[in-house]
Amino acid sequence: MTILANVLSLTVIFAVPLLLVALGGMFSERSGVINIALEGMMIIGALAASFTLQAFDKSGFGAGAPQLAMFVAILVAGLVGMLFSLLLGFAAINLKADQTIGGTALNQFAPAFAVVLTWAIQGEGLTTIQLPGWLRITRDTLGLPEAKNPQGFFNILFFKYFYLTTVVAVVLFIASYVVLYKTKFGLRLRACGEHPQAADSVGINVYKMRYAGVLISGFLGGIGGIAYTVAAGSGFTSNVGGYGFLALAVMIFGNWKPFTILGASFFFALFKVVAAYNSSLSFLPKFEGLREVSNLYQMLPYVVTMLVLIFTSKHSQAPKAEGIPYDKGSR
Repeated sequence: MTILANVLSLTVIFAVPLLLVALGGMFSERSGVINIALEGMMIIGALAASFTLQAFDKSGFGAGAPQLAMFVAILVAGLVGMLFSLLLGFAAINLKADQTIGGTALNQFAPAFAVVLTWAIQGEGLTTIQLPGWLRITRDTLGLPEAKNPQGFFNILFFKYFYLTTVVAVVLFIASYVVLYKTKFGLRLRACGEHPQAADSVGINVYKMRYAGVLISGFLGGIGGIAYTVAAGSGFTSNVGGYGFLALAVMIFGNWKPFTILGASFFFALFKVVAAYNSSLSFLPKFEGLREVSNLYQMLPYVVTMLVLIFTSKHSQAPKAEGIPYDKGSR
């Protein structure tokens, strides 16, 4: 039962960044802009939030009000992610550049910039930004009595890997569904991704709606970056382990819809957990003849991703106008 509780708890915490970033990609692509730059947005958001948390730790503010400090860092990650996403928006919307190439360029820029800035602040060769130890939400944080059995199933499930990013992800998931399907803004955003000329003919500013989709994508991508860094637990090292690309697969597998994206996030996160903790999961085959069994399991999430996309991409219904620069004069 302890192993099961650990696996479930880890699956939730690793599903959170996938969910946030995939939702971000959904908003961008629903507006008509392909967002390959999710990985870069995660890196830039995590970079800003990690330095913010480090500053709070040194000032003593974090230890005094840990969850408030964490909330501010999450906001910083989102806002910096939005600023970074403006580069994609300007290239794709104003310059009408190839959106795939633009996103790829931003993905290459982000880790290099993170390394340079980290070295400039911490010193050459110091590439890891250590996160403070007060980030986790505990029973004491919520004013609950100490657990009678710390290794109990429910105590491990809810409190061993419980961070504010999980709470924020739940709120943002609900907000994403409401905004996309229950508001005029969401209807207009979807219209711009399906038939921008028709949307323009009824007075909708396609350029503004596409910028809005890209900015929301940057906000959620930035928060997803710090959510991944917290889940990984080893500090920020100028990368997010390919999670931006995995989130793209989650978005496609989820068919650009919030609830299916939620299910896909947990599906892929489970394989990620199995890959990361294969040595401690006794029910997994050991493959005695292989020297490095862990490498085999490390491949698992990406092999599963390719297989799932091979069998599901034929039936995916991408927004019809995604990736096509909008020309107001064309009909």
